[in-house]
Amino acid sequence: MKIVLLSGGSGKRLWPLSNESRSKQFLKVLNTAKGDPESMVQRVWRQISSAGLREHAYIATSRPQVEMIHGQLGSEIEVIVEPERRDTFPAIALAATYLYSVQGVSLNETVVVMPVDPYVDESFFHKTKELEHVLNESGADLALMGVKPTFPSEKYGYIIPDGDTRADMPFVRVNSFKEKPREQDAAAMIEQAALWNCGVFAFKLNYLINILISYDFPIQYDEMSKQYGRLPKISFDYEIVERSNHIVALPYEGDWKDLGTWNTLTEEIETAVIGKGIIAGESRNTHVINELDIPITLLNLPNVIVAASPDGILVSDKASSPMIKEVMKHSDQRPMYEERRWGRYRVLDYLKYPNGKEVLTKRICVTPGHNLSYQYHQLRDEVWTVVSGNGEMVLNEKHFPVKSGDVLIISKESRHSLRAETEMDIIEVQTGTELIEDDIVRLAFDWNEIMQVCTV
Repeated sequence: MKIVLLSGGSGKRLWPLSNESRSKQFLKVLNTAKGDPESMVQRVWRQISSAGLREHAYIATSRPQVEMIHGQLGSEIEVIVEPERRDTFPAIALAATYLYSVQGVSLNETVVVMPVDPYVDESFFHKTKELEHVLNESGADLALMGVKPTFPSEKYGYIIPDGDTRADMPFVRVNSFKEKPREQDAAAMIEQAALWNCGVFAFKLNYLINILISYDFPIQYDEMSKQYGRLPKISFDYEIVERSNHIVALPYEGDWKDLGTWNTLTEEIETAVIGKGIIAGESRNTHVINELDIPITLLNLPNVIVAASPDGILVSDKASSPMIKEVMKHSDQRPMYEERRWGRYRVLDYLKYPNGKEVLTKRICVTPGHNLSYQYHQLRDEVWTVVSGNGEMVLNEKHFPVKSGDVLIISKESRHSLRAETEMDIIEVQTGTELIEDDIVRLAFDWNEIMQVCTV
């Protein structure tokens, strides 16, 4: 059995902490049993590992999220990268071709697809192991996992079972689906043993590969990547699930939540204040999450979320917080904070002058033992000031030590990399005509490989 974790999203539902590269699953606002901060993706990966499924798991994601996945989970994680965002059907189709043509997975292998960020107990992942048996026993095209509802929610989709399903069967036959019904309708469906659709489903690899062949899409990963733009922008639910003739569902009885909005996420945050902040007076059920260096103080404001990051500041009553996705959907602001496999950076200032010249200032932190890629830029010059720490630098094949107080001039087209021996803080000032993250040509990632090109 193989598991494909879908890590997508544009990062608007938990703005301003989430952005184009740091979606909700990467926010370190949860806690481990020891009290250490962790993100949703770190929590899920830890649970998958504990359930003995780590060696069988892959993450399908968009290019902007690759660095953050490697930064939070490690560089050995198997990542399937979408050439562009095109919804869940294209993402799963690409993953299927990767398993088939690159990994050599048998066509008879069971593939389980799930979101990367469910808030569940470890028992949830042990339950997913049963999906393979359910597929084999039922002969179904698809086997879904459905959560037994605890209340008539209007926020979730429902799996409506077939009334002819035998009581002694470990699964139910699926009759239909209902997306986000009214509370009264949801209560009626629960009386009919309906299940919450948690977005987990399994199929034999052969099933999806044959569908791709029938659509005249490639089944080789390299060719599928080249033709990815041909695939329709549509969800797997609409393109495959709702068109399948034989679907069954495996009921799961346990805690399950989608922490997709500020009001649901804060239910699982153990402390009312993260970062610099004070909550005083009659401020029940209020949270402050502050990534800035300035303090935030709230007085007599109940049921409020205040979230602050370099990308912006949100102040909202919790019931209204889901509106932020719609409010921000047309925003094209560049991410002002990103985590990378080597550390993180924060944009401190950005200016664009009437003549078209741009100036951007970053604070970069490189963690000990990690290095930037060996790279050059085509559109910008950079000046680095090492604020603290020490390490080693490669600049146009020259290798030399760097330390606190050093100033480095990196002109356009200069090949450069940096490795931190201790944690390094660097102030970087960029100047050019277009200051974008895509203006990076990466030549090598591994430090040993980088050192081989040095002449001094």
